[in-house]
Amino acid sequence: MGSDIQFSKLSEEVQIRLGDGRVLIGPRGATVGEFLKALSDDGLPTIVGSIVNGELRELTYTIDREADVKPVRLGEPDGMRIYRRSLTFLLEAAFERLFPEATLTIDHSVFSGGYYCQVEGGERLSQEDLDEMESLMRQMVAEDLPFCREEVPLAEAIEFFKSKGMDDKVRLLAHRKKDYLVLYTFGEHRDYHHGYMVPSSSYIQWFKLNQVEDGFVLRFPRHHAPTEILPLGRNPKLIAMFRDYGKWLERLGISSVGSLNDAISEDRIREVILVSEALHERRVAHIASLIAERRADVRIVLIAGPSSSGKTTFSKRLSIQMLAHGLTPFPLELDNYFVDRDFTPRDENGEFDFEQLGALNLKQLNQDLKGLIAGEEVQLPKFDFISGKSVPGEIVQLEPGQLVILEGIHGLNPDLLPEIPDEQTFRVYCSALTQLNLDRHNRVSTTDTRLVRRIVRDARTRGYSPQDTIQRWESVRRGEKRYIFPYQENADVMFNSALAYELAVLKPLAEPLLRQVSYKEPEHVEVKRLLALLEWFLPLDSSLVPDNSLLLEFIGGSILKDFKLWKNGK
Repeated sequence: MGSDIQFSKLSEEVQIRLGDGRVLIGPRGATVGEFLKALSDDGLPTIVGSIVNGELRELTYTIDREADVKPVRLGEPDGMRIYRRSLTFLLEAAFERLFPEATLTIDHSVFSGGYYCQVEGGERLSQEDLDEMESLMRQMVAEDLPFCREEVPLAEAIEFFKSKGMDDKVRLLAHRKKDYLVLYTFGEHRDYHHGYMVPSSSYIQWFKLNQVEDGFVLRFPRHHAPTEILPLGRNPKLIAMFRDYGKWLERLGISSVGSLNDAISEDRIREVILVSEALHERRVAHIASLIAERRADVRIVLIAGPSSSGKTTFSKRLSIQMLAHGLTPFPLELDNYFVDRDFTPRDENGEFDFEQLGALNLKQLNQDLKGLIAGEEVQLPKFDFISGKSVPGEIVQLEPGQLVILEGIHGLNPDLLPEIPDEQTFRVYCSALTQLNLDRHNRVSTTDTRLVRRIVRDARTRGYSPQDTIQRWESVRRGEKRYIFPYQENADVMFNSALAYELAVLKPLAEPLLRQVSYKEPEHVEVKRLLALLEWFLPLDSSLVPDNSLLLEFIGGSILKDFKLWKNGK
């Protein structure tokens, strides 16, 4: 056998393995995008990136040795992030050409698929202005202009943004540890973007611009329907909540992550923390006062929101404020109303779907609530999670004027309590509606904030690894999009549980956990993305967090942990 082994010249061709048994061969040094063009007519969503040997890569990444390659398509979260980032860059370029004296800010996401954008330094853009900008963007798409990637010294990048008057980017980069920055150039437009891009403008086919409130929405598909732009719903309450949070940040003097890092490095962060917490408490107190004003009618307070929004701590703080108004809430656990396991609906994969409304015994829930409101003795159910059966629970009778407080994902769905008059309910939507972005063009996703919260909490309280949490996250997100987000605007009031300083506190707790995930695991791609996000934040010691902060629900140490409402039932 040894005689069959001999020296050879390096082959001019190289193979990539696609993971499904197929192998592509092509010239060494070709880009992964050139290799993957062989899959362009397979009828699947557009390929916009790739995973090469376990690392997320742009399509311009060159293949100089054999590799395992997985295409990243628009129908996947990573693929849609690449698409949205590239679309934002295209918008910036068109905006700069048409409105060179104005400033564009990419503010926050909207449920139907899009980013709410604001313009400063000029008049509000009309729909005619937006139509002109959309037309220019489509012209740029048709020209198939390249997105050129360049790694430049950090000092050069800082000087470039100074010359453009982009102080938020200058402040952010002042705290960067690496001595370089990747800049992208598109025609005459140049900027930094946190993450990868498509190779050229022709990949960006699905988008629309619509005027909304005082700004506009850059609309794009969601990854479950990557070529479909959903109807633009009205979200006045959600937009108002983001605006309120923006005003909070102005009072704090914290407009972006760079200014937060300035506050940390200049030892001004204690004031930021205290004011942030005071603003939270003021909002909770305001919600309690709204409930108190309607005490003659309201019998049930419903609290809903997505995972890791801090609903548990919010519910306790709201209950305390309600007690201060002379209202005594009775906590009713929605989980005790699950139907027997045999009757639980299943999802498209045949797995039990506990997040569907059909997983609850709605008839008994409505019957029990009507009895409680009427002052009757009610035999509540208790769900035995081991046997998967509903068994008899405690017997309860409310005192006159006592309210029920009910927390659960379906709290804003009108089909939850069809037998209870609307005037007897008060609905609260609780979520971490982050608006503290890296800079005016690089958002911090509300979803990422909640994921980092959950990773830290799951490791501390449930013994889950970050890999476990990340594996479950897409399923959690799917449930939120189906059962929570469509009903946001049904809320009487919204509570933003985000804290301007929280990712700085979560950073030193999350980073060691994330680094435990092996690069060989599929979840390492997401781990690397989260680590890159946290890299922008200076760390904060958790000892600075007040002992009643909502943030302590995730990092531990809350004085509210053992707080329980007394039950006046018999």
